[in-house]
Amino acid sequence: MIIPVRCFTCGKVIAHYWDEFSRRVQSGEDPEKVLNDLGLDRYCCRRTLIAHVPLIKQVLKFKPMR
Repeated sequence: MIIPVRCFTCGKVIAHYWDEFSRRVQSGEDPEKVLNDLGLDRYCCRRTLIAHVPLIKQVLKFKPMR
């Protein structure tokens, strides 16, 4: 839903990479090259960014039940 602040496996802070990663991949760059340029070399951190699905706008449509 919201990009995790830290990698679930190793604990490295990765949230600040999301905006640039997302922008560059949407503009047509290869995700592998973008992650290499950002300096993310651990496969766990790479997995977290690649597998993230931004669903927050869809979830915000629903009101909490009381």
